Amino acid sequence: MVQATARAKQLTQQVTATRAELDLLDDSQLVQQHLIGNTRAFDLLVGRYQVRLLNFVYRIVGDRERAEDLVQEAFIRVHRHLARFDRSKKFSTWIYTIASNLAKNELRNRARSPLVLFTALTPHWDDDERPLEFEDSEDAQPDEVYRRRHLRQAVEQSVAKLPAHHRDVFVLRELEGRSYEEIAEITHCNLGTVKSRLNRARNAFAEIIEPELR
Repeated sequence: MVQATARAKQLTQQVTATRAELDLLDDSQLVQQHLIGNTRAFDLLVGRYQVRLLNFVYRIVGDRERAEDLVQEAFIRVHRHLARFDRSKKFSTWIYTIASNLAKNELRNRARSPLVLFTALTPHWDDDERPLEFEDSEDAQPDEVYRRRHLRQAVEQSVAKLPAHHRDVFVLRELEGRSYEEIAEITHCNLGTVKSRLNRARNAFAEIIEPELR
């Protein structure tokens, strides 16, 4: 472990690091690699976050093609301003903030509410639980598949009815698994506001979806 850490630190000073070597680096070290001229480093950052950001933005705006455009714009902005990134902070928080702001701007320019894609529901809101994850098992029985599809539709419709500022924290916490501190930074709110909005979002979501689960 000590040798691996030392090797990673050594690699951050090398412009000629290979793709395999770059895989050993954390996000902040990849940023440094990009800044000293290693063109592979930014490609690796894109690879680490592209799918996650696309899923995140899509759940906010409800339009796959538009989400792809917004994610592309997010990476353009990251590339343009990477030299100003404060590496004492988490890169993931920074890029999620950029993507979140773009998604919010998209919603402001619309006259409709987005649908947020969830594919399952947990009965308890335990802060230590993993974010909501929804998978269809290959060996599921037909009636179970039907039940899950019905639940998925009910969740989509219920989340779409949440106010935008509640939906943001709900998606970031319950689906993306972001910490309260990260959510506060991404949404530009203090911790108290984040927790209050999340609590209200959970309660509102439960009330909205409850009739569909009877």
